[in-house]
Amino acid sequence: MGQTISRRHFIGTAAMAGAALSGIGNTLAAAQAPDWDEKNGAAPPAPDAPQAHPLALGAIPIIDTHIHLFDNTRPVFTGYTGGLFYRALNKPSTPAMYAPLARPAGIVGAIVVESAGFIDDNLWYLEQARDNPIMVGVSGSLDPSQSYFGRYLSHFHRDPLYRAIRASRFYTADGGKIALNPAQVANLKLLAQADLALDTANPSMPLMNANVLLADAIPDLRIIMDHLPSFDPEGDSGPNGQAAYEAVIKEMAARPNIFVKLTEVYHPKPGDGGLIVKNYEFLRARLEYLFQVFGEDRVMFGTDYPNSYGVATISEEVGLMQQFYSTKTRAQQEKYFWQNSSKIYKWVKRSPDQPSLS
Repeated sequence: MGQTISRRHFIGTAAMAGAALSGIGNTLAAAQAPDWDEKNGAAPPAPDAPQAHPLALGAIPIIDTHIHLFDNTRPVFTGYTGGLFYRALNKPSTPAMYAPLARPAGIVGAIVVESAGFIDDNLWYLEQARDNPIMVGVSGSLDPSQSYFGRYLSHFHRDPLYRAIRASRFYTADGGKIALNPAQVANLKLLAQADLALDTANPSMPLMNANVLLADAIPDLRIIMDHLPSFDPEGDSGPNGQAAYEAVIKEMAARPNIFVKLTEVYHPKPGDGGLIVKNYEFLRARLEYLFQVFGEDRVMFGTDYPNSYGVATISEEVGLMQQFYSTKTRAQQEKYFWQNSSKIYKWVKRSPDQPSLS
């Protein structure tokens, strides 16, 4: 941790401009070796990374659709304490701690996405959200494989802040063949009937294929694929390769009830020493591909704080996406930064600085 490390995270090629998605892996492989990886400790601020625009009159307000809350001082505690570098801090993550970091970057509201699997955490999330107006919604923790699902769904759904659940294990993968679990599909139909959304994470080929099957089985369920930019195909072929990735992306995009979070754009690259790519052209090419495939109405912003701690600052997370959207229309920017999440989560406006579709 005390090792002196360069403030330049990645020196790469700019040849990605206008490149097809199939060239992303080759471009990254051809780039020079990184100066830094996660084995050295949390990343220092990157002076060459885009930063959030200063708050100004007329700026587009931002709703952060993906943060995690927890309190490791609670007597009953699930054990989740954030990402690799936040765990080392050994401290809670609460709305009161998040807000002073988020507001200077233009974030006016946030949705907590469950990070644990205990029923009583739902109540704690709701209590935290209720006491902090920056929180506009809760994506809670309910297991659709359990017989109690419908009863607790009805219970928590009474609170208008309860807008979704996060569940990803609603399928089986036997010998590579993906199949939905019928009992869980029946419970997730209750979620759709309650007009709530489903967060799924983290992106993998089995989960993405399962999302396609689920979208067909429950076409009125709003399914959210979290952190899609963080999936790094393994070569050109194979079950996790570029061709398979492009095929499942095409299938997801063909289902209008599947939405994606362009989150974890900055992320450690598996199998590459924890390399965190901050080369903008590489990131821009991946973002542009996903934007073009899914369209302007099905993408959302999120920081994944505090999992992003030590990988990128909130200002860098916002600034990266502001730079990417600087070539888009203001209407497209508004959709990404808050309007789409309002339609998908149907979150609750809590304070005057939060926008509204009505």
